[in-house]
Amino acid sequence: MTDIKVNKLHMGPALCALDLGDGSERGEYVDQDYILNSLGRPHRAISLMYCYYPKDPKWPARVSEAYKNDGTGAWGYPYDDYFTYKGGLNGTLDDEPFTYMREVRAHGQDVLLTLTMDPLLEDEHIVAVARDLRKFGRVMLRINHEATGNWFSFNKRASYEEVAAFFVRCCEIIHREAKNVKVILCLDGYKTLEEEKMDKEDIFTEAIKAADIESVDRYLALHWGWPDDVALEGGNTFARYSVDTIYACTKRSYHKYVEINGGEKRPMVLSELNADGDVTGAYDQAAMMKRFCDNIKNDEEKWLSGFTFYQFRDRGRLGLEIEDPNNKNVGIEQPVMDTYREILKDEYFNPVMETGEDVSLPARLRWGGSEDADGLLLSLHFDADPVFCEAEFEDDLLDANLMMELNGRWFYKAPGVKRIDFMSAFYKNRLTGAKDLTLKIFAPPASGENDPSQGDDWQTNYYYTVSSLPKLRIEYKPVVENIP
Repeated sequence: MTDIKVNKLHMGPALCALDLGDGSERGEYVDQDYILNSLGRPHRAISLMYCYYPKDPKWPARVSEAYKNDGTGAWGYPYDDYFTYKGGLNGTLDDEPFTYMREVRAHGQDVLLTLTMDPLLEDEHIVAVARDLRKFGRVMLRINHEATGNWFSFNKRASYEEVAAFFVRCCEIIHREAKNVKVILCLDGYKTLEEEKMDKEDIFTEAIKAADIESVDRYLALHWGWPDDVALEGGNTFARYSVDTIYACTKRSYHKYVEINGGEKRPMVLSELNADGDVTGAYDQAAMMKRFCDNIKNDEEKWLSGFTFYQFRDRGRLGLEIEDPNNKNVGIEQPVMDTYREILKDEYFNPVMETGEDVSLPARLRWGGSEDADGLLLSLHFDADPVFCEAEFEDDLLDANLMMELNGRWFYKAPGVKRIDFMSAFYKNRLTGAKDLTLKIFAPPASGENDPSQGDDWQTNYYYTVSSLPKLRIEYKPVVENIP
């Protein structure tokens, strides 16, 4: 194809962003290529869950591998059974979570890092963590989440007052040392509509004021006794809730955050959201998630900035996939996967694309993150449903790291990859005749890190110059016709 019209394209935030949990105490990390090909589009952010208890005797071993459980469930260890954060004071950036953070960002997504931390740590540890995150763009950092609970190690080591003060101290240091990082406070919020105050809101008032993003975690159903028992009728280690009540309590928590912040409307997210199939079964799990998302869409206030589906692959029934018990690298797709794919396609949950002026090459693309990026829009015409549709990358594009969208499906091109087959964009979304489509192209950093040499805004922006376009091959019949 020749004479392709090219325009500037800006990607901005969705009305409600979708984030995805990838790995926790309940499941392993799944690589981003697998997730992208399973779901068809990237997320705003990928949630990674880690812990940092560097002064403990067996650190940095994962606690479930270093200690025997004390018999009180998944949290019956000296520290939290998350993957261990290998950075920090005297740490390294060549191990987890940074290896995964680089992959997440190369695939056009921001990092949402949950980090449970020893609240008795000195400032030097917090400074080290903040400096670790400087190169990774617009990071969202959730520190000591579900802070009004009693199951995490940080709550067992310190009072709620001390946990709240530690959060404020972390915010002060991170805002000073890593201006690219936004800090999330996650409390329990309102658990019923009858409560006058959120749980421990007076204790956490200053923490609420210090945070950049406010949050609660919400499960429409949950089996908290997993994996130590089976949820059976008459048991007391699980519960199922009203979807509408959970939605109303979450919204009321948002309004309380606004009140405490003097009327300032800061971003509000649900950092963990799902219904546990252990309680509901697979079909009701999907139905409850759909109903909750319908509530979001139908609410005229538009108060929720985003939510994180917890999680992609789970050893229990809290995943889009269940981990195959014979092989942790294999996932068994659940009915909620198709429901979630439909949510992902919904315009309400997709980033807003704005077409700009015509562009002549070379063009400098800017990657500020999944909610603020400048790319290219290529206008294409299809005479009919294609039999072949692919792009070949030469010259400067051969080494480019690209995220591309065609006909509703996203594709990743790693540096060194010469050809991308776009046909999977048509298999379940075939054209019924001639149609004009667009190819969207963005260039997130191949290394997953921003480049300090690119200018004063390097912590929040990454730049890449494109000098040529991909060569497109679009054909409407087989190479060799059917032979009778």
